[in-house]
Amino acid sequence: MIYPIVVYGSPVLRQETVEIDRSYPELSKLIEDMFDTMYNADGIGLAAPQIGLSIRLFVIDADALAEDFPECKGFKKAFINPQIIEESDDLESYSEGCLSLPGISETVKRPSKIRIKYLNENFELCEDVYEHFQARVVQHEYDHLQGHVFIDHISPIRRQMNKSKLSNMAKGKVRCHYRVKLQK
Repeated sequence: MIYPIVVYGSPVLRQETVEIDRSYPELSKLIEDMFDTMYNADGIGLAAPQIGLSIRLFVIDADALAEDFPECKGFKKAFINPQIIEESDDLESYSEGCLSLPGISETVKRPSKIRIKYLNENFELCEDVYEHFQARVVQHEYDHLQGHVFIDHISPIRRQMNKSKLSNMAKGKVRCHYRVKLQK
């Protein structure tokens, strides 16, 4: 099932999410559907709030970027109940966009290295270290679980420059090649 993607202005994108356990209904199907939804929208990551679910789950498949970012080769995972437990002090800047903020991209500074604990789709506890672009993608999706979006990390002047786009988005005035919805 391809879900519509929730756009900026929807309250679910600003809510902190709740942990889930093995009893979450049809979790395997949900993860599969999230990957399908992400691929349909030409994304490399998708968090549950972006499909209207306020749960601690996101998926990533950054393999399409492996030519430019070799560390992304084969980087396809589901992250359940993730917790970033360590971040490096050194920051890297790179342009980001988001399926929930179509048409906006901005340069964002993020820690270049993180350590994260999470459960995989088999509910096995994992702890991994990611660097550079892998770390950026994980942090971007993790932000969604914390009720944040990437524009929260840009300067006030840059936010002001995007104000009319954001305002239109919050009103449901948005164009993109995938289905979107504004949750009220």
